Amino acid sequence: MASNIIDAKMLAKMFLAGAKNLECKKEWINELNVFPVPDGDTGTNMTLTIMSAAKEVAALNNMGDIDMPALCKAISSGSLRGARGNSGVILSQLFRGFTKVVKEHTELTVPVLAEAFEKAVETAYKAVMKPKEGTILTVAKGAAEKAKELADAGCEDLSEFMNQIILHADDVLSKTPDMLPVLKQAGVVDSGGQGLMQVLKGAYDAYLGKEIDFSLSEEAAAHAQKNVSGNFDAQANADIKFGYCTEFIIMLNKVFNIKMEMDFKEYLESIGDSIVVVADDDVVKVHVHTNDPGLAIQKALKYGALSNMKIDNMRLEHQEKLFKMSQNQEAEEIAAVPAEEPKKEVGFIAVSVGEGINEIFKGLGVDYLIEGGQTMNPSTEDMLNAIEKVNAENIFILPNNKNIILAANQAQTLVEDKNIIVIPTKTVPQGITAIINYVPDLAIEENTETMMAEINNVSTGQVTYAVRDTMIDDKEIKQGDFMGIGDKGILSVGNAMMDVTVGMIDEMVNDDTELISIYYGSDITEKDAEELRAEVEKKYASCDVELQYGGQPIYYYIVSAE
Repeated sequence: MASNIIDAKMLAKMFLAGAKNLECKKEWINELNVFPVPDGDTGTNMTLTIMSAAKEVAALNNMGDIDMPALCKAISSGSLRGARGNSGVILSQLFRGFTKVVKEHTELTVPVLAEAFEKAVETAYKAVMKPKEGTILTVAKGAAEKAKELADAGCEDLSEFMNQIILHADDVLSKTPDMLPVLKQAGVVDSGGQGLMQVLKGAYDAYLGKEIDFSLSEEAAAHAQKNVSGNFDAQANADIKFGYCTEFIIMLNKVFNIKMEMDFKEYLESIGDSIVVVADDDVVKVHVHTNDPGLAIQKALKYGALSNMKIDNMRLEHQEKLFKMSQNQEAEEIAAVPAEEPKKEVGFIAVSVGEGINEIFKGLGVDYLIEGGQTMNPSTEDMLNAIEKVNAENIFILPNNKNIILAANQAQTLVEDKNIIVIPTKTVPQGITAIINYVPDLAIEENTETMMAEINNVSTGQVTYAVRDTMIDDKEIKQGDFMGIGDKGILSVGNAMMDVTVGMIDEMVNDDTELISIYYGSDITEKDAEELRAEVEKKYASCDVELQYGGQPIYYYIVSAE
């Protein structure tokens, strides 16, 4: 029978069980994907994130006595550094917020847990520039709301408390298709939310002292085929009204009274959103999303000197690019500057996949290449290791995948001795365009602005195959069909690769298109690629058509139009 007490030892046991349950279900969650592409990243990303923390928690357990602050540090720090992909970063932020509350207590009661759930959701929502409902965030929020309801009603039984939260969160998960049209059309729920449920259910079983079978039951497997989940990460598709996340601390030189605080907040609201102004004695912590950080800074200077200034570009755009790597593969160094050489002004880190694409980035001057793909996104720690290897004052990071941008941004916040600029490139062609438009004689700010503008002029398409039957974007897709996937959805479907690829390009090209670049993958012969180029050149005689060997797996062709 379960005890009505959760101390540090019990919480560690619950966390490890939640992590193990997620790990055992990761392939199931990987299959729960809106797009029928030959991958599945959510389960892998969330598992690698939580396992990074579980390793540190297990080490504490092996040392014997464990206290709550040390446990919370292991969970928060481990998941933060190990976070991979959007789903992994959001999961790490949930843990971060949860442990902020929990670390102050030796034993956890219903009110404490309710407060911790609320803080977890608050922290995770702040980590996403423009969240949408119908995702892992929605499921987490549903759990927190139920926790508060039970605490306010005077519930004291921890077992009943957790059981009711799980039942309610499962119900919220089942309603996610009603919140996101793409999930509704595919008849699925959100995979990130499903991953979170596996963590909660594993933790609850450990609390009950159950003999836990972490394998996926036949019934659940059958259910997965009928009611698959979607890792659409819809918040990444949202239009970003205010693009710069601006943070700083004001060292006050005058009394900052309530009226001044309200006036300052009102001004920030006129130039942005996501505003946080926290006054504490002689300092004020400021956070705002705005298109003109300079205006916020100028206003703040009226109250005192500024410190700890950070300005991050948080724009996230939607594009899937897939590549499976071994779980323990590490970042590959391309041309890190030797330590004995003087630190240079600017360096570049790029995420890449495929021998040919690697060589392209290397030829363009990338200092360090991280090989990665959709099913094995580089972690925050991979980013930090790469940053450490590049001996430069200012380092541009090109994630080249929308699902890696959050990890890059998270790494940026952890670096203090170098200026890290994340250019939110969502595809390899965008990354190539960004570095081509870098001009050494321009200031960092000017180059950042130019690169940001130029990547938005690149349209990308990728050709792969369907792993199951489904219906997406009003297109009926059969297992084995070739698919041309564009920036905002599936552009063409069929059983002839040439027709699908040309059809995809037809959807990408417009009257302003001047250049079409084709990168052929490891499964395409040079002869077939040349035939495609000839067909495209014939059809679009006014455009320059370039063909290059990319060597990327999974995608037969990656095509850009600009």
